[in-house]
Amino acid sequence: MPERMLTEFEGYQLLESWGVPVPPHTLVSSAMEAREAAGRIGYPVVMKVISPQIVHKSDVGGVITGIETPEAAEEAFRTIMKNSAANAPEAAITGIIVERQMPGGVEVLIGGKTDPTFGKVITFGLGGKLVELLKDVSIRVLPVDEDEIRSMIREIRGYSLIHGYRGEPPKDEDALVNLIVAMARKFVEIPEIREFDLNPVILYERGASVVDARIIVGEATGEEAPHRPGADLETPSDIFYPDSIAVIGASASPNKVGYSVLRNLLSFPGKLYPVNPSRTELFGRKAYPSVKEIPGPVDWAVIAVPARIIPEVMEECGEKGVRLAIIVAAGFREIGDEGAALEERVTAIARRHGIRIVGPNCLGVMMPHMGINATFDPVSPRPGDVAFISQSGAIITTIVDWSLPADFGFSTVISVGNQADLGFEHYLRFAEQDEMTRSITLYIEEILDGRRFMEIVREITPRKPVVAVKSGSSRKGQATASSHTGSLAGSYEVYIAAFRQTGVIPARSLRDAFNLAELLASEGYPRGNRAIAVTSAGGFAVLASDYAEAYGVDMVEIPDNVLHELNAFLPPYWNHTNPMDILGDADATRFAALFDVLIRHQEFWDIAFVIAVPTTTVDPTHVANEIVRFSRNTSKMVVGCMLGGDSIKSGLRILRGARIPNFEELEDAFKAVGNILDGRMVRER
Repeated sequence: MPERMLTEFEGYQLLESWGVPVPPHTLVSSAMEAREAAGRIGYPVVMKVISPQIVHKSDVGGVITGIETPEAAEEAFRTIMKNSAANAPEAAITGIIVERQMPGGVEVLIGGKTDPTFGKVITFGLGGKLVELLKDVSIRVLPVDEDEIRSMIREIRGYSLIHGYRGEPPKDEDALVNLIVAMARKFVEIPEIREFDLNPVILYERGASVVDARIIVGEATGEEAPHRPGADLETPSDIFYPDSIAVIGASASPNKVGYSVLRNLLSFPGKLYPVNPSRTELFGRKAYPSVKEIPGPVDWAVIAVPARIIPEVMEECGEKGVRLAIIVAAGFREIGDEGAALEERVTAIARRHGIRIVGPNCLGVMMPHMGINATFDPVSPRPGDVAFISQSGAIITTIVDWSLPADFGFSTVISVGNQADLGFEHYLRFAEQDEMTRSITLYIEEILDGRRFMEIVREITPRKPVVAVKSGSSRKGQATASSHTGSLAGSYEVYIAAFRQTGVIPARSLRDAFNLAELLASEGYPRGNRAIAVTSAGGFAVLASDYAEAYGVDMVEIPDNVLHELNAFLPPYWNHTNPMDILGDADATRFAALFDVLIRHQEFWDIAFVIAVPTTTVDPTHVANEIVRFSRNTSKMVVGCMLGGDSIKSGLRILRGARIPNFEELEDAFKAVGNILDGRMVRER
């Protein structure tokens, strides 16, 4: 059946059957019935027009509140009928609902929508008329348990209105939790419910009541989120560690993709086979007319031929026993129906032969530790311990180019392309098992199997940190305009909610993402949020306090016994507090002595920010070496903040060599740690 919105009367009836509290109400069709109903319900009452065609009742004069007498009830009925006929002449009026006007309380919103990627989600926030203006909401992908619902209630900015604000008594949080639990359970159990919007729900000191309900029903799809064929197939991790690679479409022409791919792979220590029916030799290596003619086994085939002949090439790869095909060619689903049909044909051939596919329409794969650059990017990154999995090839080439002067290394770089077969969830599983990878960064435009992604990444984040940048928002993720929920829980917001639920740390920019990934790869998650900061610059001590408060980092008090030890060697006029300003004449020896105290007393802190600035008394090399020693002798997170320009570059090289990240902007350091602490809290919950 096509989607339709239940009338408010139908919605109330449904909610009552679920045990959800609604006002006493009656549907009437005459002024006299309105008078009688109002008397039975008890004054004051509210009256509203009921029509499938009238979504926003107030806009047509279809709502009258504060009705106190029988005569006013009759008059209200006539006025609503007159207004509706004048302002919505095409609407079919099925009646007028008379309901008790509930007393005031805290107004909240409870909503649900069916997201095209993740399925059913639930939204909670402050409600009433200002809901779109405030947008103070939290979102969860269903199903969730009671503890998670309580967490989403408490994370909105306006929670103090529920908890008790400026002498106001607290409202009935348990009743609210029970209401959301009931709505979430029914929303999951009944696939025909496509969306609902309860706004406002009035919360009292005891109990709650829904006073406006919009519920959209439609035909059950049988599956609440897309499930990609092959998503559940296990991908052996050794498939990503080839001993032999064939480049199909290898070329001697510098303007061809096959030329760039083959040239980039010349450093591969395994067996490399150019495939080109028109050549017998390329780059000093024997070329073969087809992959079937190669004498030995072939693990990977990088396919750089036009899309139209790829089905034939895939058949040959299947006969050869190729395990992984990297299809860099474009001309598939991204160009429309014809390309989508070709993509499905290629995928079917691969599945029949047991070949896994990267792409199509992708840049390829880089594995710096193995000397593999199976892409047409002319630049190869340094080896490192951060895996980068990206939906955009252009972003990969930009990031790799940036990484070289920044001395940033990667364990692997994967361009996912169209995800015809392998998707984010498969690459995440590989990165989890890869010994060279310590943290994972994702650039995501679209996840094709949201449920599977959440299932897998939830298992991975306790072992390896995952940071994600989500760009854009899909038009199909925008809900109908009849619902507050649709405008508040758009596609992007649901992605971020899914990330947070599964322990993925969302980042707003690529710069933030790699700051986080590098810090996590080096230091891991801190055990708590108790922080200390050490600096030789008073101004940065003040800024450290400001940034700590802004990003939820707890600057702890220094214990008396530690203060006593510090006073024994620090100048008498140091600031005697945290952040610790050890004064502008501090040299590496003073930093070292302070670090020794902190190493002995690791019980009172979890995170240390070391802020060093250029001075005549500071040798950045010596300070950097002391930071390295400090980090290696603690089990805590040490964050380097050597600030400045050319004069500190020698120190930065030492930190980089020891894989201790350094932040050039102090705020970036606190922002990164704050995001990590948020991620740790969600992961532990």
